[in-house]
Amino acid sequence: MTQQMKIPLFPLTGVILFPSMQVPLHIFEPRYQAMINESITRDRMIGLIQPQSNIDQQSSILYSIGCLGRMVDIEAMDDGRYNIILEGIARFNIDRELDVKTAFRQAEVTLWDDTQDDEALSSVERASLEMESRRFADNLGYSVDWEAVTQLDDMALVNAIAQVAPFDSAAKQACLEAKTLSERAELIIQLMQFFGRHDDDSNRVTLQ
Repeated sequence: MTQQMKIPLFPLTGVILFPSMQVPLHIFEPRYQAMINESITRDRMIGLIQPQSNIDQQSSILYSIGCLGRMVDIEAMDDGRYNIILEGIARFNIDRELDVKTAFRQAEVTLWDDTQDDEALSSVERASLEMESRRFADNLGYSVDWEAVTQLDDMALVNAIAQVAPFDSAAKQACLEAKTLSERAELIIQLMQFFGRHDDDSNRVTLQ
């Protein structure tokens, strides 16, 4: 069953959020400070979404799919800035962006049904993802607690990699838009295998 609602939008390039995952954010621009102030008095929810251009995130055309998040931790600073922890609730499609007087953007959205808690990878898919993740981490020189990784359920593992891996914004968006866990895992494996075909300036894995 779909749900429609009006939400404030936080356009942010290169950052995605998945249901049940968390992302830390530092809020320093006045327009987004205003967004946090208003959200605190309501339901503490904002929509994290990527702009298609990082020239001006406030006026850029947005991707159509983002993730609704709830602020589960808020640190207010004396100068008006915030440190927040945003926890994913559900992915959404933008139905229409609203003409508003607020400094921040708002939209009517339809939430996805992201409650498939029983979705799981096959043993072959899981093994392939873990193997490729180890190779990928070694190439990047990352130190990873692999024992802890093996304890993660499939959904947590796939979404954690998609959220934190140094993929470019288009690759991250593709991960967000993958409808099933298996599709997302396969895409992540492909992106990690193609590591090395990256933007020289950003050193990020790219879909180009």
